[in-house]
Amino acid sequence: MRLILWVSLLVAVLAGALFANTLSPLAVSSAMAEESVPGETLGNESDSDLWRRVRRGESFTLSDPRLGSGVLVQSEGEEWRSIRNGLVSWYGGILVLVGLGATVLFALLRGKVKIEGGRTGKRVPRFTMVERSIHWFVAAVFILLAISGLIILFGRYILLPVIGPSAFGAVASAAMQGHNLFGPLFVVGLVVMLFAYGMDNVFQAADAKWIIKGGNLFGGHAPSWKYNFGEKTYFWLIVMTGTVLSVTGILMEFPTLVGELWYLQLSTILHAVAALLVIAVAIGHIYLGSIGVEGALEGMTEGTVDENWAREHHDLWAEKVMQKMAENEPKGATKPAPGAAE
Repeated sequence: MRLILWVSLLVAVLAGALFANTLSPLAVSSAMAEESVPGETLGNESDSDLWRRVRRGESFTLSDPRLGSGVLVQSEGEEWRSIRNGLVSWYGGILVLVGLGATVLFALLRGKVKIEGGRTGKRVPRFTMVERSIHWFVAAVFILLAISGLIILFGRYILLPVIGPSAFGAVASAAMQGHNLFGPLFVVGLVVMLFAYGMDNVFQAADAKWIIKGGNLFGGHAPSWKYNFGEKTYFWLIVMTGTVLSVTGILMEFPTLVGELWYLQLSTILHAVAALLVIAVAIGHIYLGSIGVEGALEGMTEGTVDENWAREHHDLWAEKVMQKMAENEPKGATKPAPGAAE
């Protein structure tokens, strides 16, 4: 009798366990149904609610943290894209065109700035070989970065319709690779340039007089040391924008240096703004330093300038340099007459 009872109890326990296992999927399905999950969605949340949370940029728990960030969609990314491809590209492009237009207008209205007293044939040392090498190194790297950067920013709007997708893909890829390659060289050149030219570009009292007279660009004479107010302003603009370009460029080239993605997004915007600003101003500098002002380019190609050019454009500096030249000149030496054969 006891044996029958024990066997009956064991059968009842096994039957209960089997019944419970049979009902568990039904219980789960019932629980899911109570949450009003549409269709065949698994879980206790609808598709629309889930994707709404994803779109808001909420963080989710990943099965393996090594897979990446728990934030599947960063909402700020679309805002960054609209600013970079909208405001920055549009107004930055206008700024570059304004710089180009102002330079062309000046060239048409003012023409080439001539040496009023004519050339004397006497040369005044202006830049050493080291100073010229630094200048041309930074200038060459800057031009390469400017061209490649403009292709990256505006190429899809200007080049793509003209040369087609295949050719543009090759050009854009080369521009990106070249930009990343020459970027670190610009950082080095910027630091060297600051030490080489920084002291001579400190603003002085004579710069105020230069501003009042509008420089030598519109006629008249304005006093100046080795660099005038315009050249000094351009130099410090290069230093400031170059610093922004260097820092943001390093962050974009080595994104693991920062933990938050928004740092990189902000870097791309600041990088583009600084680049477009300095490019717009550089157009005028390149014109004036090459063909816009007679005799100016000789200082960076030969290292010397004509004596009258030095007196007309940088009289305070010229007086000091020529006085030093006279002190170092051997006694009894005679100066050649203007125009005499050497």
